[in-house]
Amino acid sequence: MAKHAAFLRGVNLGGKRKTGSAELCSCFEAIGLEDVQTFRTSGNVVFDAARESKAKLSPRIEKALRDSFGFDVEVFLRTAAEVRAIAAHEPFPAKLVEASDGKLQVALLAKKPSSGARKQVLALADDDNRLVFEGFELYWLPSGGIRDSAPYLKSIESLVGQWTMRTKGTVESLAAKYFA
Repeated sequence: MAKHAAFLRGVNLGGKRKTGSAELCSCFEAIGLEDVQTFRTSGNVVFDAARESKAKLSPRIEKALRDSFGFDVEVFLRTAAEVRAIAAHEPFPAKLVEASDGKLQVALLAKKPSSGARKQVLALADDDNRLVFEGFELYWLPSGGIRDSAPYLKSIESLVGQWTMRTKGTVESLAAKYFA
């Protein structure tokens, strides 16, 4: 069995897309996944799965979620090793992270962006919005809150495709609890 984390996009953010931990666990268990646990209520699910590619597993989970809850949920799967690597990666000097009024964010991408898209995104970086790619993730250090950056984020997402975002602290806590 392989341990995975599913990061769900858009779950428990608005009044119409709510679901509880028990319902999420039941949905994952109904399709044969084991040792299912949720982490916080922001759409983080940890589970064991038989050896199955992420390319096959993601759509299977997305269909089960749609069938169970009546709305589409994009799933961004990462293996235990990938979660540990995200948690361990230090994309910016500690002094910059500590000095920022914003929290270091990790955008988990569905696919690795092309080199052209990466260059365009990195060209948008400045002292108020620092950006670094690593693998299938985009690390973002904002100088302020995320809500103030909605137009900025939409332009980046148009270049790299769908994502779901977590604070790096959330990923670090999840990795420490489930993948140490």
